[in-house]
Amino acid sequence: MPGPQNLFVRGLRISWDRISPDSYLRGIEALAALDELSFSRPVTFFVGENGSGKSTLLEALAVAWGFNPEGGTRNYHFSTYDSHSELGDALTLIRGVRKPDNGYFLRAESFYNVATAEEEYSRGPGGRPQHFHRRSHGESFLSAALSYFRPRGFYLLDEPEAALSAQRQLALLSEIADCAKDGAQFIIATHSPILLGLPGAELLSFDGSLHPCAYEDTDSYQITKMFINHRERILNELLDHGPATGETN
Repeated sequence: MPGPQNLFVRGLRISWDRISPDSYLRGIEALAALDELSFSRPVTFFVGENGSGKSTLLEALAVAWGFNPEGGTRNYHFSTYDSHSELGDALTLIRGVRKPDNGYFLRAESFYNVATAEEEYSRGPGGRPQHFHRRSHGESFLSAALSYFRPRGFYLLDEPEAALSAQRQLALLSEIADCAKDGAQFIIATHSPILLGLPGAELLSFDGSLHPCAYEDTDSYQITKMFINHRERILNELLDHGPATGETN
């Protein structure tokens, strides 16, 4: 795998003077204290609770790189709902000396829109339609990964597990590992304990201040492990609302 000096994106800087004083971004704890961030490995995972800022930063990275905010390659130019934050315009990427051969922004939330755009773009000269809409969401999502992920590419993934079964997550993990070994770089926001288990990946937690964390310290791992090992006790505590006696007062 390439070292830090050979990554396509080695880090980022945020110019907070370009963000409005009343922006909601200033209320996201992990981002508000962030001025600069470095990446050290070919695969970086953003982890954290919903609303912690991981997808917001990933989307800003995509915009700063030149990807469409809703996903796709850098050649995709469409918008069904303009919801991305001003963070992308305030972000400066610290680029490596290498330039990628390919790139893709894959996000589960808006993949339907990307699939529709792909159908339209493929009708042009030399187009090769993937027909994503003819498959299930999970099948088309994984097919996009297998079709567009290549060695020496730069890829951003936002919660890819949302569309995939556990078995398909393992297939995606394998594809990510193979491409990373051949010079690709991935930055991924995820809750998946399966994907987070990728050996050699860098994990950055957005819970509280942004900081590195171990796989075993992530909530995704801890809660999944606790549920599997103590399923009956946890379900009893969650679902026990007291006996239904049928009596009325």
